[in-house]
Amino acid sequence: MANTCVQFTGFVMSFLGWIGLIIATATNEWVVTCNYNMNTCKKMDELEAKGLWADCVISTALYHCITLTQILDLPAYIQTSRALMVTASILGLPAVLLVLMSMSCINLGSEPESAKNKRSVFGGILILLTAFCGIVSTVWFPIGAHHERGLMSFGFSLYSGWVGTALCLLGGCMITCCSVDTPATYTDNNRFYYSKQSPAHPGPPSTNNAKSAHV
Repeated sequence: MANTCVQFTGFVMSFLGWIGLIIATATNEWVVTCNYNMNTCKKMDELEAKGLWADCVISTALYHCITLTQILDLPAYIQTSRALMVTASILGLPAVLLVLMSMSCINLGSEPESAKNKRSVFGGILILLTAFCGIVSTVWFPIGAHHERGLMSFGFSLYSGWVGTALCLLGGCMITCCSVDTPATYTDNNRFYYSKQSPAHPGPPSTNNAKSAHV
């Protein structure tokens, strides 16, 4: 019962974390860049938001984004973060489905419990790989943006990626740990007892019986 609760909690955390990573991948407010302080940039309408897919200009009356279509001209940190976040979004789907189909309340025919455990462990490993992709992307991107343009603050998308990565990491660990096969424990019901009516093991023939047989 305890393993079931831990597995379900890990599944919910992993699912929410995967949704957070998808939100971070689809939105462009990863970091906010500015050459001056925040108040000056807001007054001069020079506040910019940088993301995986576009650079946006934030002003009081305009929110304009320029799509980053020239892939070969992009810095390495943007290209790598794109690839890792897309990979995380794709890996999350089979990972969540594998964990869902290995829940104790779902039975696929008459499969043994060991098959469910293997499927759950594999799903947990995929979730951990998803978290690893999110960690690299959400750490490398703000560092690269800071060296390139000067980082002012973190955006909503980056916070979503951090929260999603943390949830996937915790959920994947919980699922993987609770799904490992434990050694079988034998109880009194599994022991074999000899029946009272079973014949006793034949012992060595007595000397008297051997003598009477020759008479």
